[in-house]
Amino acid sequence: MDKRQPLCGIIPPLVTPLSDNETLDTDSLERLIEHLIAGGVHGLFILGTTGEEQSLSYKLRKEMIQQAARINNGRLPLLVCVTDTSIVESIRLAHVAADSGADAVVSAPPYYFAPGQPELAQFYEELVPQLPLPVYLYNMPSHVKVSFAPDTVRRIAQNPRVLGFKDSSANTVYFQSVLYKMRERPDFSMLVGPEEITGECVLLGAHGGINGGANMFPELYVAMYDAAKAGDLQRVLHLQQLIMQISTTIYTVGQHDSSYLKGLKCALSLLGIINDDFVASPFYKFNAPEREKIRQALAALPLSNGKLEL
Repeated sequence: MDKRQPLCGIIPPLVTPLSDNETLDTDSLERLIEHLIAGGVHGLFILGTTGEEQSLSYKLRKEMIQQAARINNGRLPLLVCVTDTSIVESIRLAHVAADSGADAVVSAPPYYFAPGQPELAQFYEELVPQLPLPVYLYNMPSHVKVSFAPDTVRRIAQNPRVLGFKDSSANTVYFQSVLYKMRERPDFSMLVGPEEITGECVLLGAHGGINGGANMFPELYVAMYDAAKAGDLQRVLHLQQLIMQISTTIYTVGQHDSSYLKGLKCALSLLGIINDDFVASPFYKFNAPEREKIRQALAALPLSNGKLEL
């Protein structure tokens, strides 16, 4: 990974294939990674929100890092989320990532006690020098109760080992504010989480997307990135309809905030990419009625041999 150039493209946040709460399904993980690489993605991001990091034991997180690095074998940049309530555990996990051959780590603010902006900046000024790898900041206010102020991002990124920023706020005004603040760092990667706004953000200067749907259909999200990068508005509009069809069907089955994760894992199991859609506690995979709705949502997509017709 060239750290002088911003990381660009589609970097899927991998699901963590599980057999139970303590067992990683390595066969499914290998199938998933090969599926993503064949789909043309530009990097891999493990143990993020989609990867259920906070629900996994440290033993399982370590195994996920080691197995993903082994399967990837240096083919794509590998980013590892090390978010934790303990700075010691974040550093420890970062060392596992470095020893396994990962390229960078990703860190959202520590959760539970919500830090103020000065405390947040100070935390990263303490954390970053102790990390064995460069870091991407991860804005996830819905889960950690605090958002990086644009000036806080700029302050933390004075350290050149802070390579970029992933924003999952779904607030495009906020994203543009951070992008504007960081305009003097052409090497700083600005990545967006929600796939529903990735196209428009890339059109307006973002470097790419960390999109959960790419686990299922990597070619779709790569095509959206390529179209937006090229300024092909007609292609962007066409692909946006498919992305919204996925978002409004597969991610909305069920009544709770976990519907996105359950729907995504269920779809991956129905597509034969992972063996089981087991979701780590405190959540549980869909029952038969919800699973049938996901099956119907997949059947409504323009699929040919498991791939979307783009």
